[in-house]
Amino acid sequence: MEVNPNLSEKAKYDLELVARANNGDQKAYAELMTRYKDAIYFMLLKMINNKTDAEDLTIEAFGKAFKNLSQYSPHYAFSTWLFKIASNNCIDYLRKKRSNVISIDRNFVDEKDTEPQVQLRDETPDPEENLIKSQKAVLMRTIVQKLKPRYRTLIELRYFKEYSYEEISEELGLPLGTVKAQLFRARELLYNTLKNSEVKH
Repeated sequence: MEVNPNLSEKAKYDLELVARANNGDQKAYAELMTRYKDAIYFMLLKMINNKTDAEDLTIEAFGKAFKNLSQYSPHYAFSTWLFKIASNNCIDYLRKKRSNVISIDRNFVDEKDTEPQVQLRDETPDPEENLIKSQKAVLMRTIVQKLKPRYRTLIELRYFKEYSYEEISEELGLPLGTVKAQLFRARELLYNTLKNSEVKH
């Protein structure tokens, strides 16, 4: 594996962490996340201008990166690769979000001879709901396990088993509004746990 000789000391240390992570060192995963989570979050916040979405996409970016860590090439800095993943994922999210808004032309013309359009929101789950695309990432499951049982159950049903809100409501015997409120809280707790994570293996 060819390593770029022009890498900075910081980038070289990242390479060491990547190698350790590829060997199953959970602390290396956590350290990589600690080093870049804030920078990734603020980059995404600038792109998307929504704190909740930026938090979700930050988690997704690390999930995708860790899931595909073996594909990383040290020909360029890990940070470059990570920011590219985060940026591309955010662009995909924005594209899908736009496509989830369906424009329907009404079959009449108003008095200005323009055709009004009605915007209907597609009810299918979109990427902002996909908090954890990296279901197979060991680190994510480790962090989820740190949550209280009721929040852990909600996260697992929604993001690992991909239940709808209605299915979760039926499964747990909870009102739909309660499910949505608790899931919002669970996402918040998950992100905070991620930000403060010191995963011990």
